[in-house]
Amino acid sequence: MPKLQPVLLSGGSGTRLWPLSREAYPKQFLPLAGDDTMLQATWLRVADLADAAPIVVAGEDHRFLVAEQLRQIGAPTPAILLEPIGRNTAPAIAAAALQAMAGGDDPLLLVLPSDHVVRDADAFRNAVRVAMPAAEAGALVTFGIVPDAPETGFGYIQSAAGEGVRQVLRFVEKPDAATAQSYLDDGRYFWNSGMFLLRASRYLEELQRFRSDIVGAVRAAFDGAARDGDFIRLDKDAFAACPSDSIDYAVMEKTDAAMVLPVDIGWNDVGSWSALWDVSEQDGDGNAHHGDVIAIDSRNSYAYATRMVALVGVDDLVVVETDDAVLVARKDRVQQVKDVVATLKSQQRTQAALHREVHRPWGSYDSVDAGDGFQVKRIKVKPGARLSLQSHTRRAEHWIVVRGIARVTRDNDVFELFANQSTYIPIGAKHRLENPGAEMLELIEVQSGDYLGEDDIVRYEDVYGRT
Repeated sequence: MPKLQPVLLSGGSGTRLWPLSREAYPKQFLPLAGDDTMLQATWLRVADLADAAPIVVAGEDHRFLVAEQLRQIGAPTPAILLEPIGRNTAPAIAAAALQAMAGGDDPLLLVLPSDHVVRDADAFRNAVRVAMPAAEAGALVTFGIVPDAPETGFGYIQSAAGEGVRQVLRFVEKPDAATAQSYLDDGRYFWNSGMFLLRASRYLEELQRFRSDIVGAVRAAFDGAARDGDFIRLDKDAFAACPSDSIDYAVMEKTDAAMVLPVDIGWNDVGSWSALWDVSEQDGDGNAHHGDVIAIDSRNSYAYATRMVALVGVDDLVVVETDDAVLVARKDRVQQVKDVVATLKSQQRTQAALHREVHRPWGSYDSVDAGDGFQVKRIKVKPGARLSLQSHTRRAEHWIVVRGIARVTRDNDVFELFANQSTYIPIGAKHRLENPGAEMLELIEVQSGDYLGEDDIVRYEDVYGRT
């Protein structure tokens, strides 16, 4: 029996859940539907089925988030394939297939987006077991969600009549309301979940059959990959030359090997704030809350708060409050949040990509105040972590330790600071900050100068491979 190899696709940007989800920290890394992040929940859902550590396909900028979040839940060390540029799911799965076969195996790939909610994990695992014989025999199996409403936001799969795994007749695009209702009435149409079970070699065979250009480009990118511990950096030039296409368009809509297993597993792709409201626990008035929220005479609303938020006399509203942005939208208009992100990008505003607290492989920094010629940051450094050896050409820095131990390099001096102690880093000084302790290091950094941008950094040495 072939091994079952989970493949977690983690390359999405989640713009429809702005301002909580942003390019630098998208929704798969957030605990939106429970205590675990969506990436963590995806692995935990399949851990009991897996015969191997996960293969994760992610963007270069998210590599440390993937590694750290899986480490936190005790997952086996993953192979993390890094895409230098997004090229959609067909190339991503091809790269995962090559990685899965690199040691001589030909496993079944269980391909899962890492940002979906599945409420009935047992039913999902049972469905995977039911689908395995068909996949072992060479079918490319997708999981179709049994619809409970005439949803216009999903693509559909029409299946042949029958029970269990059955032939796919066609894939159809997102329908209008009347067409969606006819699909629901028909009983042979299922929501396209984007989850697949297929043998690695069979996927590559079918992709070669229909899109040999994708296979050639991905093979070149994989063969030219740089390996850095658990990170596998696909060759940038070769992967950039790969056409962008989804597995649906490239393979599933063309192959005669496509099969579907209908499932009822409490699935939701959490593609909008209204979808998150659907999967959240609601009070007697239909309100769902996260954080310190008071609702008075309000119904069917969703509120996410980092500070106290009060809703008074509102219905069908979404309110999301973060450190640096507030979203207020009608629940039936939340798909237009992507237009907000597009506007932010066109105005080159950082809120499109970054939160106020920016995560780095060594920890994070939070810009708590700024003004003419100064900026104040709260910096957290993980135990054992160190920042790059660097200098700045236009700013000086004052560091005040709040908690933990700071080991400071300043030109030729190396010394340690403890809580309530401080130091000064002049303009041009080579410096480094390390945490030699066993607890989180927290300090306040006060920058002063005529330019305080993050690009005023000259790096001389960096354990994380940044330039």
